[in-house]
Amino acid sequence: MSKSIEELKSLTTQIRRDILRMVHAVNSGHPGGSLGCTEYFTALYGKVMQYNLPFTMEGKNEDHFYLSNGHISPVFYSTLARFGFFPVDELRTFRKLDSRLQGHPTTHEGLPGVRIASGSLGQGLSVALGVALGKKLDGDDSLVYTLHGDGELQEGQIWEALMFAAAKKVDNVIATIDYNGRQIDGDTDDVLSLGNLHAKLEAFGWTVLEEKNGNDLEAVIGILEKAKTETGKDKPVAIILHTEMGFGVDYMMGSHSWHGKAPNDEQLDTAFKQLYLEAPADY
Repeated sequence: MSKSIEELKSLTTQIRRDILRMVHAVNSGHPGGSLGCTEYFTALYGKVMQYNLPFTMEGKNEDHFYLSNGHISPVFYSTLARFGFFPVDELRTFRKLDSRLQGHPTTHEGLPGVRIASGSLGQGLSVALGVALGKKLDGDDSLVYTLHGDGELQEGQIWEALMFAAAKKVDNVIATIDYNGRQIDGDTDDVLSLGNLHAKLEAFGWTVLEEKNGNDLEAVIGILEKAKTETGKDKPVAIILHTEMGFGVDYMMGSHSWHGKAPNDEQLDTAFKQLYLEAPADY
């Protein structure tokens, strides 16, 4: 059943609560980027992407999603669970021994919704391009979506893939860059500046869209829908999505320090008060 915008907005808060609960329980994980990308995942799975349940690895005649910056697995897992790929209660196994929900997504345990192992940064776009070309060969006109961190763009393989996609006119892929300006060691401008990313992507032959309000659900839905209208025109499509790391929790915002650090008991309680739901469906 299709959810209303208000229902999806409430779901973004629930997903943020899931993220914090997961990383707190095992005192490890990556809450910052996960919190910052919650609107993207909710928009993608709640309004934009066409997919079927139960999940199949092949996913013929349906859209695919590939998470390249796999360390933000908490938001990925919560989204999959909340949209019915696997039971929500399984979120409590995050990063535990023998869990299907490891710190970085893997495929060997058959977790529904996960098609590649990711977390070794820079590889997701290459995989997605292979899938996109395969869909063309199969006469499958569905789309392939990817998500990347801005710090991840410091990997050389990304730029090889960007060049390849334009040269081979892979126009059924929409690659989104989570542009929060922060990575594990500090601000991206300080670690290794990306310069004028919009101009660089255009110079590499991509159609480039940009959304400044990446933590506004309706804005994110809008830019993803606009990107869909740009597919099929002999050029791959990129979205530069400006987000805030740690969005929704005031003490996590404005810094890279929560890239990979879990909140303690008191901090979790403070966060939950900020991420208030009248009737939370916490697992």
